[in-house]
Amino acid sequence: MRFVAKVLADGRVVEQELEAASEQQLRAHLSGEGVQLIGLRARAGSRTRRSDFSLPLFTQELVALLEAGLSLSEAVDTLGDKAVEGATREVLKQLAEGLYQGLPFSKVLANQPEHFPPLFAATVASAERTGHLADALRRYHHYETRLSAVRKRVSSALIYPAVIIAVGGGVLLFLLLYVIPRFSQIYTTMRDLPFAARAMLWWGETVQAYGWWLGLAVVAGVAGMIALLRQPARLASLLALLWRSPRLAQLRRLFALARFYRTLGLLLAGGIAAVPALQLASQLLPDALRRALERALVDIRAGQPLAATLTRHDLSTPVAERLLRVGEQSGELAAMCERIAQFCDDELDRAIDLFTRLFEPLLMLGIGILIGTIVFLLYMPIFELAESIK
Repeated sequence: MRFVAKVLADGRVVEQELEAASEQQLRAHLSGEGVQLIGLRARAGSRTRRSDFSLPLFTQELVALLEAGLSLSEAVDTLGDKAVEGATREVLKQLAEGLYQGLPFSKVLANQPEHFPPLFAATVASAERTGHLADALRRYHHYETRLSAVRKRVSSALIYPAVIIAVGGGVLLFLLLYVIPRFSQIYTTMRDLPFAARAMLWWGETVQAYGWWLGLAVVAGVAGMIALLRQPARLASLLALLWRSPRLAQLRRLFALARFYRTLGLLLAGGIAAVPALQLASQLLPDALRRALERALVDIRAGQPLAATLTRHDLSTPVAERLLRVGEQSGELAAMCERIAQFCDDELDRAIDLFTRLFEPLLMLGIGILIGTIVFLLYMPIFELAESIK
């Protein structure tokens, strides 16, 4: 990716065009060179290819090479040699350069946060103290696989309702903007029309007179909704309204706790102490639960038991509290955290299954009632006129 950097040289501000894998890498490089950076922007037309780099694939391949007996630097070089030109080779090149400079692998990963999340770097840092890097990477890959499975279940549960809403909305628009205006022409020559027929006739005349404006209004409304959802602040406000539903808020909390305890178990299994592990895992919590965890950390640092403290701050479930107590007493806290996450996953699965069994038929019924009502209103005036003739 190419950047235009404004730097201070000989008392003057000079623009330079530089190339780097990321903005963070370029800033670190200029800082190491002692260059005073004034401003930095991406060059027009320059794009990052972050999506070309696959962290799960990188993790799997690195574990396989390490278990085959290669050293870390040899494994990274091997992956770089087989990678095609693009973002993946550039990322691996930066990793190899950092390792040859003598930097810890966790530090090299932390220098590329756009590709390696803090949790991945922390997992590697814990393995550097124990010397079991392949085991730590395998645990992280298992962790990501489990989280990805939960995300897919949630996403798949939302796809079908979204399709039904889109198709139903399209059918409703077709009836309102095409079928009714043409069908209503039947009533133009009739007198003493019933109310439904007059309403159909009025709507048909309105569409014929202002059809283009109504169509533009529909398109503008859809485009505005898409633009609104692409703004993080607006999307967060809409989601905040959505989470006010007690049931949805409960499911969101359950999903957050599953991620939290699975992450906590991963970090504890890697040898990280409880307090730093809790601080790292807090990044995955919603704002309300993160603030609760910050208050809980104050009590934990004061020496209070983990299970009782997390329960008091509403960061556990009845099952989680019991398992945490067992983990504290037996010294198997990491394994208990993984079990808690599994219990949360099971409960979330049951909730998703109930959602699909109840909400989807109700959604189809609602859309069917709307479409049926419009069709009924189209033909009801004809039935009324037929009865009046008799």
